Amino acid sequence: MMTFYLPTFSDQQLWQLAITHKSYAKEHECDDNERLEFLGDAILTFLSGEYLYLRYPDRHEGELTPLRASLVDENQLSHFASQLNLQKYLRLSRGAENSDSRSSKRVLCSTFEALIGAYFLDSQADMDMLRAYVVPMFDSVADTVSETAIQINYKSRFQVWSLEQLGEVPTYQIIAASGPDHAKQFTAEVRVKGLLYGRGKGRRKQDAEKQAAQVALKKVGQG
Repeated sequence: MMTFYLPTFSDQQLWQLAITHKSYAKEHECDDNERLEFLGDAILTFLSGEYLYLRYPDRHEGELTPLRASLVDENQLSHFASQLNLQKYLRLSRGAENSDSRSSKRVLCSTFEALIGAYFLDSQADMDMLRAYVVPMFDSVADTVSETAIQINYKSRFQVWSLEQLGEVPTYQIIAASGPDHAKQFTAEVRVKGLLYGRGKGRRKQDAEKQAAQVALKKVGQG
């Protein structure tokens, strides 16, 4: 199991800057972490793209793009921040404290990006050090993120194909529901211009629709 830890900084001013929210900076007339956030976002975009390219050599660009987006989105980066206990160190204004900003996903995500930007500068732009730090984090969630992103992508991929090839958006319909309330099974169909392209089942309506889209993609040679 991945053990999350904060990197060691040679320059403590960079660490302090990374955890300084704009509300604190305004209140105390000092610099905030937004420039570091910008830098960290760019670094994480590159490292996540490189990571997925190497981890999944058989997946095409249409699969890798949503994977990368999911690996470094607000939910995921705020999760990393929480595991690092960054909320404990955040420097916030009194007003931000009162508005629960310390537990805000957006604030935690931004602070994690700033942390990566600061660590990049502190390490003298040593990308190997950055890889050694973030790749284990990516490893800890990659399988879950991959499965979720691909499932979500089935519907969007089929919609893209349908618009390009047929000029129409697919329509989904739940055609059956069986079983007790605590364990229902739904059946969904996806059609384009009235023609059936796929049928799927799932414990949730969304899952049934995703499976129907997956079947449709296979049918048209995109699976």
